Amino acid sequence: MLIEIKNILLPLNGSGDLESVMSVALDFAKRFEAHLSAVVVGSDPSEVATLAGEGISAGMVNEMIDTATTEAQRRAIEIRSCFDTFVGRHSIRRIDPRRLGSAPGDGVSASLEVLDGTEHDALPWRSRLADMTLVPNLSAGADPRASETLHSILFDSGRPLVIAPPKPPKTVGRRIVIAWNGTPEASLALRCILPWAHTAEAVQVLSCQDYQRRGPDAEAVVTYLRMHGISATARVFEPVDRNIGAGILKAAREFEADMLGMGAYSHSRLRQMILGGVTRHILERAELTVLMSR
Repeated sequence: MLIEIKNILLPLNGSGDLESVMSVALDFAKRFEAHLSAVVVGSDPSEVATLAGEGISAGMVNEMIDTATTEAQRRAIEIRSCFDTFVGRHSIRRIDPRRLGSAPGDGVSASLEVLDGTEHDALPWRSRLADMTLVPNLSAGADPRASETLHSILFDSGRPLVIAPPKPPKTVGRRIVIAWNGTPEASLALRCILPWAHTAEAVQVLSCQDYQRRGPDAEAVVTYLRMHGISATARVFEPVDRNIGAGILKAAREFEADMLGMGAYSHSRLRQMILGGVTRHILERAELTVLMSR
């Protein structure tokens, strides 16, 4: 039986624009009738206090921003205001995070919770009980902590990580490409992207001789997908200037894909950060929604 997506973790820390990640979150929540578990990590009691209550007016938000003593406090208030606006605009049912699991689970719902501790610990731990975690794109102006947060979830959660594109997408999961190289990481990504592939209008499996490791080939993946009732094609792509990541993104554009599934860091992260690598290139250059598994 295909695992349903019912709990989507939505970390809202960082300084990037939340418009795109909120757009993707709404798409996923409606598609799977899922709950959005929005979380903010903050150990400062004054920051927690700004997020504790509901029904804060726009005037109160502006006043709190004006009186905030730190940038972190201002950011926490802005995140809370953005989340409240998002929930209200789309008439999403709000659930107290303390009642998750006891409230009726039908339809789209959302909660906002402040987690104590550091992002490196709090978010991976919480991700382990989410069906997926959705984070903003690593834009050039993002908080430097955003990259470390992304990688801590990717390496330590054991669950799929989805990275929103830089701009709000028109569609997500309509046309899907799967970057395949035969590794356990790619296998997990393949399994995790099935809920989207089941409703996609077209799915393509991308492979490259320079990218392939020991393991099943792309045609075997097409057969596997067919067993799940998913029609897919296989395509061999070429690196761009010997860059496999660029080759994957080029093939995705030519397929007009709006979602990419792939394994992450088949080589060590340190090696990729020093020498460059497929995962690093995708994280820095992708303009579509990306699902990664490690």
